[in-house]
Formats: sequence, C-alpha cells, structure tokens
Amino acid sequence: MTSTAAIRELLLAGHSNGYIVRTLNVSHPRVKRIRADLGLPTHKPGPTPAGSPEDRFWRLAKFTDDGHLLWPTDDKHVRAGHRGRRHSALRIAFRIRHHREPVGLVHTDCDQPGCVHPDHVADRPMRQQYTAIFGKAA
Repeated sequence: MTSTAAIRELLLAGHSNGYIVRTLNVSHPRVKRIRADLGLPTHKPGPTPAGSPEDRFWRLAKFTDDGHLLWPTDDKHVRAGHRGRRHSALRIAFRIRHHREPVGLVHTDCDQPGCVHPDHVADRPMRQQYTAIFGKAA
C-alpha cells in the first residue's frame, strides 16, 4: 500500500493528523493536504466520541483469555450520546446478541463476575425457559 493510500485509510477511519504522522512517518503538510482533498474537517483533540451506546460498549469492555468480556467498573452503565444518557451494559449486550429489546432484567448466565459478553446474558423469558427445562435457575 502506498503512503498516500495509507494516509487516506487512516483519515477515513477518524485518526488525527498527529497520529498519522507518527504512525506512518510522513509530514504534517502532506496529511493536512490529503485531509483537505478528501473534504474532511480538522480532527478535534481528544477521544473520538462514540456514535451509539453499542459503539461505546465495545470501546469499554475488555476481552479475557478465557472467552469472557469484562466491564471495567462496578457501575455497569454506559454513557453515550448527547448529555450522556445512561444505558445498562447488560441490556446493550443483550441487544447486540439477540437483536431485540430484553424483557425484564438482564443477568449474566456465566459464573464470571463482571462479565458482559453478549453470548453470556439472558433476559427473564430465557431464564424461565432454562428453569422449566433443567429445573433450576440459570
């Protein structure tokens, strides 16, 4: 890949001019010129804001070696959007996996404390179905 193509790719991915200069060892004026050619606005300092609660969820959650996805704080809420509306990380994980809103509370159905992996969460009807089949709570 040419350096011009690499610069374009990083600019379109939302990276700052400084990051691109450091990563690709190219000049500031060159990155600035390519940004202008693409019609992209000047990059604002600081982290790129999350576009949705799901985007913020993936930025905050950390994968473990044993297949879990841990939430970094005890407060399992995500603040995203204008004025930081709170969203439950477990409900976001449920929506990611099942493509629907959960019914009732969402709980983790694995034994790992702090896990918010989309494959490890269940809503009330799913827990009731598990109890009906296996005779014990999930």
